[in-house]
Amino acid sequence: MEAFRFEKLNAYQYARKLVKDVYEVLKYFPDEEKFGLTSQIRRAVVSVPSNIAEGCGRMSNNEQRHFFEISYGSLMEVYCQLTLAVDLGYITESQITEVRELMTVCAKVISGLRNSVN
Repeated sequence: MEAFRFEKLNAYQYARKLVKDVYEVLKYFPDEEKFGLTSQIRRAVVSVPSNIAEGCGRMSNNEQRHFFEISYGSLMEVYCQLTLAVDLGYITESQITEVRELMTVCAKVISGLRNSVN
């Protein structure tokens, strides 16, 4: 049951799934990263759907676009941080294959959403 406009957007729905998938991957991180990279990734990935929702609540196109751009930036931040986690040996490349594919889809639909308010 959808109450708000943003809930119908593919970008929001994919971003929600991304949050869940990334949280699953974070279970493999070492305990000593709980307040470091793990925490930063959690904040960034939650920012993706949150900024889509906030953008939909804004009245002007410029404000909407701004929040969609923040959402996209947060998505790129998560991508970078997961890559760093692979480099650091916290997770393997194969553990994030599906997440990366979903991130590619998210990037495309968020870009489309951003461009739709021009």
